[in-house]
Amino acid sequence: MKQSAEQQLTAVASAIGPLDESAMAQAAARLDSLTKPPGSLGALETLAVRLAGICGEVDPILRRKAIVVMAADHGVCEEGVSAYPAAVTPQMALNIAAGGAAVNVLARQAGAEVHCVDIGVAAELAHPAIWPRKIRPGTANMARGAAMTRDEASRAVLTGIEVADELASRGVELLGTGEMGIGNTTASAALCAVLCGLPLELATGLGTGITEEARQRKQAVIAQAIATNRPDPADPLDTLAKIGSLEIAALAGLILGGAARRLPIVIDGFISTAAALVALRLAAAVAPYVLPSHLSQERGHAGLLETLGLEPPLRLGMRLGEGTGAALAFHLVEAASRIIREMATFEDAGVSRS
Repeated sequence: MKQSAEQQLTAVASAIGPLDESAMAQAAARLDSLTKPPGSLGALETLAVRLAGICGEVDPILRRKAIVVMAADHGVCEEGVSAYPAAVTPQMALNIAAGGAAVNVLARQAGAEVHCVDIGVAAELAHPAIWPRKIRPGTANMARGAAMTRDEASRAVLTGIEVADELASRGVELLGTGEMGIGNTTASAALCAVLCGLPLELATGLGTGITEEARQRKQAVIAQAIATNRPDPADPLDTLAKIGSLEIAALAGLILGGAARRLPIVIDGFISTAAALVALRLAAAVAPYVLPSHLSQERGHAGLLETLGLEPPLRLGMRLGEGTGAALAFHLVEAASRIIREMATFEDAGVSRS
């Protein structure tokens, strides 16, 4: 008998193993043997040890990198929560597929691929570079009822798992998360409010650049959505189905799938961190596989990162999304992996220790 999508994602979540403590201990010892004062490279050393634990190797080589951009539309845009029309979602998805978006430029600089996945765009995207994985053509208006069914939410998560698995099978060794969906900061703020208790005033930001008056209206729409749907904070799939989004669900799956394949996953900004929150609620074991990239200018991001215990290395005032912050952080991940592999030891270099 075939398992349901929810049963399949539960099986993947339960398969996520702990970090390799032996590899981490060996990595820490090697770092202390290199030609530098112990700990003098700070967070890069911490990251190098984490990478060893994730990959199960003292000095992993991350040859192939990929950013996955999940694209979907949002019915809640009917409430006027964004400065841009919903038509921008398919337009930008095609721009990403063609290589012309900010994430493409930054990914090229980092030596990374970009994969755009249509998980729920409310238009047909005829482009050979887009992965056709549409669950439904956009969510319903969550201010009036559930954004999607529980089965649709589960299938979106499972699709993200499958994308991670396919990329890992192709040889990808480092994943980054990205998204495209007008209205997705609304869903992200709603998820933060319910799943980690962040006050709506702190969770609801300016998104694509709305006015303060529009932000207050957006906050009221989120409050209405929560009151209408009454999501269960103890049930992440229920919450995701009622007030979430297809691309957040798929990104949560990408994170779960990447962790199950022992890949480091660099998350982007507010929306990607909301997806990480969902993934962590589905499987706490995913936590050490998640690497933050930057602190977004979006209002709720700082509180969400604090709740998850994540300290992003970059603070650039960015709020674009797409995976742009993840692409920039790829350079730091690469630096951490190269230090432990390429630096000389005191013995090799003939340098005296203190």
